[in-house]
Amino acid sequence: MSITILAIGLMVFFAHFLSLQFRKTNIPDVLVLMLLGILIGPLLGVVAPQDFGKIGSVIATIALVVILFESGTSLNLGVLGKSLATTGVLSLVCFVLTAAIVALVGVAALQLEWLPAILLGVTLGGTSSAVVIPMVEALRLAEKPATVLVLESALTDVLCIVGVFALLQIYTQGGVEPGRLVGGVLAALVFATIIGVLGGIGWLLVLGKVRDFPNTISSTLAYVFIVYGVTEQLGFSGAIAALALGITMTNFEEFGLTRIQSLSSKSIVPLNEMDRVFYRESVFLLKTYFFVYLGISIHFGAAHLALAAIAMTVLVFTMRTGLTRLVYRDAGYNLRDSALTSMMAPKGLAAAVLAGLPLQYGVAGGEIIRDTTYMVVLVSIALCALLVTLYPLPGVQKIYSRALRKPVTSVAPGD
Repeated sequence: MSITILAIGLMVFFAHFLSLQFRKTNIPDVLVLMLLGILIGPLLGVVAPQDFGKIGSVIATIALVVILFESGTSLNLGVLGKSLATTGVLSLVCFVLTAAIVALVGVAALQLEWLPAILLGVTLGGTSSAVVIPMVEALRLAEKPATVLVLESALTDVLCIVGVFALLQIYTQGGVEPGRLVGGVLAALVFATIIGVLGGIGWLLVLGKVRDFPNTISSTLAYVFIVYGVTEQLGFSGAIAALALGITMTNFEEFGLTRIQSLSSKSIVPLNEMDRVFYRESVFLLKTYFFVYLGISIHFGAAHLALAAIAMTVLVFTMRTGLTRLVYRDAGYNLRDSALTSMMAPKGLAAAVLAGLPLQYGVAGGEIIRDTTYMVVLVSIALCALLVTLYPLPGVQKIYSRALRKPVTSVAPGD
C-alpha cells in the first residue's frame, strides 16, 4: 500500500514536470502519461485494468465530465454562435469520412465483414475530448478554432455512442428504423443541451446561498455530476449537458438572467477566480490518472493489427487535412490555427469504452475490433503529438502551407 501511495504522489509531480516541458518542447504530456501506463501495464505487468475494478472506468468518466464542464466555462457564447456552422460541417463530414476509411481498411486488411467493419469505423469516428481540450488550451489557439475543436470533440462522442448502439441493434434484431435513429441523435443533443442550460440557470440562482455553507468550493462539481447522471438516466448525452452547463454559468448575461434577477429576489453569483483555479486543478489531476489508466488498459494484438491501425490513422489525418482546407478556406484563419486543427484527430475515452461492446454482444470479429481500437487510440495520440511537436520547424510549416493553401506567417500563438 505504501508503494502505491508513493507512486501516486510521484505521478502528480511527474505530470507537473510534463506540463512544463509541453510549453517548452510541444511534446504533449498526455502522450508521455499514456506511455507510462503502457510501461507499467502491458509491458512490465506491474498493474492491470482489473486491479482497479470499477474505479478505473468511474475515474475515466469523471475525468471526461470535469474536462467538458471546465472547457465550457471558458467558451464565449458570441464566438460559439459564430462557430456552430463550421463545427457542424467539420464534425459530421469528418465523422462520416473517418468511419468510411476505417471500415474500408477493416474489410481489406483485417478481413472483417461489413457490419463489424462499420462498427469499428463508427467507434473510431470521433475525436477525444480528454485529449483535444487540454492540448487546445496548452497550444493557445485563437478563440474561434479552439471553440470549434472543443464542440467537435463533444458532438462526435455523441455520434459514436449513438451509432455503435444502433449498429448493435441491427446485429441483434436484424434492423433499425432510420427515422428513429436520427431522432435519437437529435434528442440526445437537443434535450441534453436544454437540461444543461436549465441546470446552469438553476445553479446560478442558488449558488449564493450555497456559499453560505462551509467547504462548498467543490459543490459545483458535485452538481455537474448530478446533472450528468440525471441526463444519462433519461437517455440523453450527459457529456453535452455538462458542456452546456459550463457554457451557461459563464455566459449567463446572454441568457437574460440579469432580467430574472431584477424581477425577483434571487441574486446571481457568478463563478469567481478561486472556482476556476479549483476546476483547472481538478482537470489536471484527473487527466493525469486517466491517461495512465488508458495506457494500462491498451491491449496489444498481432503485428497486422498494428499495421492496420497505423494505416487507418495516417489516412484519417490525411483526409482531415484536406477537409480542413475546404472548411477553413474562407474563414480567415491563419496557417497555425488551420494546421493545428488538421492535427486534432486523436481518439480516446469514447472509443476505448465502446471498443469492448461488440465482443460483449457476440459480434464476429469483436476481439479484432477491440484490439484495433486500442492500437488506433495509441497511434493517433502519438501522431497528433508528433505533428504538434514538429510544426514549429520551417520545413513542416511549408508542407502545411502548401497542403492548406495558406501563407506562412509569424503570427503569435493565440492571436
